Parts: sequence; C-alpha cells; structure tokens
Amino acid sequence: MVDSGTVVSIIRQARDRRTAPLVLELDLTDGIVETVPADPLSAVLSMRRPHLRDVLDGLRRARGDARVRALVVKVSGTLGLAMAQELRGAVTALREAGKLTVAWSETYGESGRGSVPYYLASAFDRVYLQPTGEVGLTGVALEEPFLRGALDKAGIEPVFAARHEYKTMANTFMERAYTEAHRRSSQRLVDSIGEQLAAGIAEARGLTVDKVRELIDRGPLQADEALEAGLVDRLAYRDEVYDEVRKEAGGPDGRVQLRYVARYNRSHGLAERLPQPSRGRQVVALINGQGMIRLGRSGRGGPLPSQGPAMGSDTIGSAFRAAVRDERVKAIVFRVNSPGGSAVASDAIWREVVLARRSGKPVVVSMGNVAASGGYYVSMAADTIVAQPGTITGSIGVVVGKAVISELLERIGVAMGTVSDGEHARMFSATKGFTESEWERIQASLDRVYADFTAKVAEFRGLSADQVDEMARGRVWTGADAKEGGLVDELGGLDLALDLARKKAGLPVDAPVRGYPHVTPLERLRPAESSEDRTAAGARFDGWGSLSALAARLGLPAGGPLTLPGNWEIR
Repeated sequence: MVDSGTVVSIIRQARDRRTAPLVLELDLTDGIVETVPADPLSAVLSMRRPHLRDVLDGLRRARGDARVRALVVKVSGTLGLAMAQELRGAVTALREAGKLTVAWSETYGESGRGSVPYYLASAFDRVYLQPTGEVGLTGVALEEPFLRGALDKAGIEPVFAARHEYKTMANTFMERAYTEAHRRSSQRLVDSIGEQLAAGIAEARGLTVDKVRELIDRGPLQADEALEAGLVDRLAYRDEVYDEVRKEAGGPDGRVQLRYVARYNRSHGLAERLPQPSRGRQVVALINGQGMIRLGRSGRGGPLPSQGPAMGSDTIGSAFRAAVRDERVKAIVFRVNSPGGSAVASDAIWREVVLARRSGKPVVVSMGNVAASGGYYVSMAADTIVAQPGTITGSIGVVVGKAVISELLERIGVAMGTVSDGEHARMFSATKGFTESEWERIQASLDRVYADFTAKVAEFRGLSADQVDEMARGRVWTGADAKEGGLVDELGGLDLALDLARKKAGLPVDAPVRGYPHVTPLERLRPAESSEDRTAAGARFDGWGSLSALAARLGLPAGGPLTLPGNWEIR
C-alpha cells in the first residue's frame, strides 16, 4: 500500500512542476525536420528530432506564457540559411516579448564552416562559447565540380542541352571550368548571401558591417579573439551556462523546470487539440512538398535515409484535392523545399495549385531552404509566395541529355548487341549518341518546356516577357534578389505564410492548422477504394528500383526533361 505521506509528496511534486518557472531548450545538433517524412522508416528515424512546426508553435506560445522565463539553444550541426533565418525571426519575437534568449555551443563551426551557425546565434540576447571552441566565421564559398576531363579519361561522352546559359547543371558534365554566365550567376549568389550574413550579424551585435567583414576575413577566430571582438558574451562550459540561466530564471525558491520546446508545445497544446480542430472549426491546410519532384507518390529519394525525401505528384495532388473538398479548409499553405526534378510532375502539381485557387481558396507558398527549378514551377501559381532572404530559388529553365558510355564499354571489352523497331527506339540509350533527328526532338522538347514555363511565370507573376527573360534563362537567385525581380512577394517564414493565409481567408489569427493529406496509420494500411481516396497517395517505400529510376537519381533523363539546379550548401 502507498502511505499518505507518499501521496502528499507526489501531489506536491506535480504541483511544483505546474508552477515552477520554465526554461525551454532546443538542441540543433541533428538539425530540424521540416515535416514528418512520408515513408514509415524515415518517419521512425526522425521521431527524436525536433520538427519545425513544433518549434515555431512552441516559441509562439511561449511569448504569452508567463511561466516561460528563458530559451536556451545549443547551436550545433548544419542548418540551411533559410532555416536559420526562420529560427532567427522566432527568437527575435521571443526576445521582444521579454524572455531571456541564450545561445551556446562548444564551437560555432570547428575548423571554419561556422558562418550560418554563428549568424543564427547572433540573434540571441547572449552568446556563450566553450573556452576551447572557436567562431568559424569565414564567409561564403561555393565549390562546383566540372567532370568533363574525368569523363573523357573514362571514355564517357556527356551530351546535354539546356535552356539557357544559366542552367548550369549541364556544365558540370560538359565543361572543364566556369563559363562567363555560370561564374556571374554563382558569384552573385554568394555575394547576396554574404551581404545578408554581414548585415544580420552587425545589427545583432552592435557592430558595423565593415567591422564584421574585417572579422570574417580574419576568421576562424579563437575563443578569446571572439570574446575580445564582441562576437560572444562569455566563455563558459555547458554547466556554467545552465547555472547562470537557472539563477536568473528561477522563482523565489530557485526552482526551475527544463523542457524541450517541442515537448512544451505538444503538452501546452493538448487542450486545444481536444476536440480536434477538424470538428467544426475552420482551418488552414498545410501541405508539405519536400525533396526531388517525381511522378507518382512521395517517399524516400533512394535506398538510404540520408538521400532525403521525394515529392510525388500523386501525393501532393491528392493533398490539394482533399483540402479543396473539405469545407472546413478556408485557405491552403504549400510549404515547398525542393531543388526540382521532373518537368511533367512539376506541371501536374502546378495544375492542382491553379484548381485550388479557382475553387476560391487562397493558396500561399512558403519556401524553405531551396525552391528552385521545378520547386519554383510548383510555386508560381500561388496567390502569394513567401521566401526567406536566403532561400535558393528561380532556376527557371530546363536541361536534358545523357552520358554516352560506348567508348568506356569498348575499353573494358564489353560488346553490346542491339535490336530495335523504330527510328528513335534507342534515343536515350547510354550506348549511343543522339542522331540528327533525335537531337532535333531534344531541341523541340527544350523549346516547348521553356516556353511553357516562362509563359506561366509571366501570367501568374504579372511580369512582362522582358522581365521574365531577365529573371529566367536558368539563373538561380537568393530570395532577397528574387523579391526584387518579382519572383517572390514577401520575405519571411512559415509563420508569415500562415498569417497571410488566415488574413486572405478572413479567419481569426489563431485559426488552427491541419496537415494534408490527413491519413491515420490504420488508413495507410487499407487498400484505396479509388484514385480519389486519400489513401491512394500514400508514401512509396522504395529503393533504387528500375534502371530508369536509377537514371533519374543520377540526374539523367528517364522519361522526360529534368529541371535540375545545382546542389547548394552554404556553410
């Protein structure tokens, strides 16, 4: 039996947990998950990582919660610039609400590579650094490989065509060095990002931009150098950081309760979720499009979780149709984080955005770290496009081609026997080049896709043909430059996109958000009744699959032109 003293102690401990001041924590070591992955394995592997919606919603709730006294964030790992800007905005709002915000790290980028982590940390009230760490504030660099020389040595002939000179994916295979247009595009990209980093750090730390530029050119900075330069407030270990925060945030008796932001958000919002917001309340639908764009269902982009998700046109289309049919949904936010992919799949998703708008429901796009090429294609028909200044977007163009390995096969003694029926039956075979008539078909396809893409940009963005030509031709832009050129409407994050959607639909500022397609685990297991059934677009749990799927994952054509920008990572 449990004696009365034990019961009293349990009740007292529960009461203390409810009344003790809260210090919220966020550990960025493993990054942040944009959304729950579509396939089961990746979803399980992501369970212990913080999710973007939980973090943003938790920090928003904390602004008005008197129990929350402080936020402590371990800034570590690698975040995209746009994600860092998303978090910076949320932290700034929390500071303005009177909460203490503290960033700490063992090191802001070991051996350099710390520009974005430190840029995020600079937005906090206080920045702490372990005495043996450093501030790897070294600027922005973009390294792009050119494989033509290696391919020639291997006996592989790359044959690609693009629209137009800034569609630089083909250059990776076709060139030995930068073309003038390629260099100009890449240089402007890093210049824009460098401007954003220097200006943000200068404003946050009370320094001039010139001083920050000077520090960048000296970086990486050792801990004592960073302290002297005013980049950090104190050199301290984790235990010292937490002791200081506890003393400042604790109540009269010194008690304080630590809680991760995501757990705080889920527990704080439990009452709001009962009853579920779908029961009678008007909502904003949130549709997440992540990864390379392909026909079919969303899922993993390859056999390994590290290869990331893929955005399937069937899954996204089903989500839009479900949101349009649901009378409770009054607006749609489409979160896009994609470098592109299949032009045909992108067009199918674009059509669903158009139909959603025609139904009378406003559609707002929120761009993540990357929404370029096909990622821009699926976004351009929205009522409003919101991007972070550091989002990588644009790349309005198309590229198609193949790598011919006939010489390589000959060198290693492999002979290919072929039979065919049809002049173009082996058009995309890797064992032969394009014939004259096949090349004419390639050029016609490129012209058609590019003309269609740019015409839609002009129509839905309200731009002239000359304005589109200036921003298109395959060129990649930051969100800041894209806004100046008319490709983006607002600079901000997911919270801003949701607020705009609520406003456009005439909903209250606290109208709930519901993810689409909303399918329970049990529903995922049952067979779909028709192509309109929301379970019809469940995740595709696959690996490398067929040879055509392998080709697509290698960036080679397999059933239509690919619209792919380069791989961008700013450290």
